[in-house]
Amino acid sequence: MRTSVRTAAAVASAASLVLVLAACAGDKSEDKGKDAPKGSASASAAPDAKALSAAELEKLIVEQADLKGYQVQKAEPADVVKPGDVSADKPACTPLAEAMSFVATGEPGASVQRKAIEMPKTEGATASPEEALGILSAPVTSVTLGSYDGGGAQEALASLKTAGTECAGGFTLIGGGEKTKITKVAPETVTAGEEALAFTVTTDVEGEEWTSKLVAFRKGNTLASFSVISLGGKVKEQPKAVIDAQAAKLG
Repeated sequence: MRTSVRTAAAVASAASLVLVLAACAGDKSEDKGKDAPKGSASASAAPDAKALSAAELEKLIVEQADLKGYQVQKAEPADVVKPGDVSADKPACTPLAEAMSFVATGEPGASVQRKAIEMPKTEGATASPEEALGILSAPVTSVTLGSYDGGGAQEALASLKTAGTECAGGFTLIGGGEKTKITKVAPETVTAGEEALAFTVTTDVEGEEWTSKLVAFRKGNTLASFSVISLGGKVKEQPKAVIDAQAAKLG
């Protein structure tokens, strides 16, 4: 792949899609609302709801003990793109660009992130070449929790829904001064939290179609988003186990 793609990954490593492009290149060349119970998101986002702190969100995001068959990692500082460092050529598409890039959509009071890597089963202590390829192509789910004041979570999810409609025909994701061409955003069905949405995202990688999944759901004034990628270039299913585990932790 072109050097520009590798540069994009180095500058914006938290952007899940850009991370995949970089790997491909290598292969090819703080207070809570008074009515909210402690340690959980409120059942509905009241107008005076206060965003949870990052420390409180850390207790609510999925961890290794919550997911069998996955390796769950805490995001490193270098993995997390700062709000405003990722955008789209069409302003209405920026919420999608953010959700795809380890960024909590909109204006959260706090956010936290995890990576959940699905681990393929292998026979014996040493993986065969086929099994090793499967490990490299394992889906990686970037999980982001954002907590918002008032109705911010509803507004963030609504912006994603609008973006899914207005950007169905594609847009350009901009991160670290580099551009990634999204050619299609197709809606999917998902059930989680109080309201949810999901998309299959198709990306043009030097003439090849790569597909990824994007899911988001709201519980009270907390928004959970999931961006799923694979070095194999194709993600066929939503990360149901990860979504269910996260929904259970939010109550």
